[in-house]
Amino acid sequence: MRREELLLLDIIGAADAIARFIRGATREGFLGNDELQSSVLLKLIIIGEAARNMPDDVRTRHPEIEWTDIIGFRNILVHEYFSIRWPTVCDTATDEVPSLRKRVAAILVQEYPDVKLPEIRD
Repeated sequence: MRREELLLLDIIGAADAIARFIRGATREGFLGNDELQSSVLLKLIIIGEAARNMPDDVRTRHPEIEWTDIIGFRNILVHEYFSIRWPTVCDTATDEVPSLRKRVAAILVQEYPDVKLPEIRD
């Protein structure tokens, strides 16, 4: 099993990738671009997997992260793909993921000061 700091870094990496993918994209552009949707979807699944594999004590220590919601969203994306609502995926990518990244980065800085956070790339 991956160590918790690596799982947190997985979330950061996936969030950064989503930010790069959607940079400059409009909502309409996102909703009309299957490749963009698929790319974002994969990274959201990675975020959900990292959350699902996060040890319970980390989840308990950090209730500011909506672990249950993230895992539930991942389950829909993976197991109920036929019911994906792409506007919700777009909203999640643009509104929720940047906030999640900030909160996860704060956990890493607080609990793992020796771990180097990746810089946000253009």
